[in-house]
Amino acid sequence: MTLSAAPTLTTLRGPDRSDLGAFTAWVTGSARMAHVGGNGSAGDAWRDLLAGIGHWHWLGYGFFTLVETATGAVASRIGVLNHAGWPEPELAWHLFDGYEGLGFGHEAAQAVRDWTQDVHRLGPLISMVAPANTRSQALDERLGAVVERTHDHDGEPALIYRHPAKVAA
Repeated sequence: MTLSAAPTLTTLRGPDRSDLGAFTAWVTGSARMAHVGGNGSAGDAWRDLLAGIGHWHWLGYGFFTLVETATGAVASRIGVLNHAGWPEPELAWHLFDGYEGLGFGHEAAQAVRDWTQDVHRLGPLISMVAPANTRSQALDERLGAVVERTHDHDGEPALIYRHPAKVAA
């Protein structure tokens, strides 16, 4: 049962209870968490998943869940966030272990970016990236985003990448 009004975009869908296991494994055990504040507890994952659902209800957009078509496995969360204290709406992603470097992030980020611009008229969006997170920087650059400035994000430095506006067809 999908817990929000999020539309389904190809292999993207809104957050679901069944996502909690994959998300908890990422939050509690992935080395990639170093770039987003460090590993957390199972309780942190639960609260973050619920906050993501609330984001959909509050703003009408948020993290989608990316599902690998071949296996049905949860591969990532990707979407647009605008939490309190954010400088502006952010295109963000969490690719779970084993799913980086396969093109999922690029394809999903393009779909989410286009959907957000078409439906919510948001953009050009930003992405906030830790200076040491070279994989996310590479994805931003592959998406055509460029470093615009640095930002103090919750006491940590972040690069602000600006994504291009969607080109009208």
